[in-house]
Amino acid sequence: MSTANNSIEELIEDFNAIGIKDRLSLLLEFSEKLPELPERYADHPDLLERVEECQSPVFLFVEVDASDKVHLFFTAPAEAPTTRGFASILQEALDGHSADEVLGVDDDFPSRIGLAEAVSPLRMRGMRAMLGRIKRQVREKRA
Repeated sequence: MSTANNSIEELIEDFNAIGIKDRLSLLLEFSEKLPELPERYADHPDLLERVEECQSPVFLFVEVDASDKVHLFFTAPAEAPTTRGFASILQEALDGHSADEVLGVDDDFPSRIGLAEAVSPLRMRGMRAMLGRIKRQVREKRA
């Protein structure tokens, strides 16, 4: 299995290999692939943490299983495709990797994906906040 950093480097290459308009289209494709919340969280939204830095209401929950693998769960409204796309990118890049791999991801990953030219700095701040919260929850669950 590849490491989280390999998954992220592949995503960075994929996004940066295409023009800005195509990057936005790829982001929208990711937004459509964001998995639904499993019942255990859909029925208990109080377990999810809101990412206040996001313009749209996005919530996340991180699990670290007995084998130290990280599992990510997000919810974001369909009418917020940029936010959903960011959540889906993080979910695809990090879900199923070890806690150490997730904690080792470069905090600047959101900037390196090549979307800063296409979306507002405020939206990029939201993606960085999602990554920061993921790492914080991983550290808390391992403590």
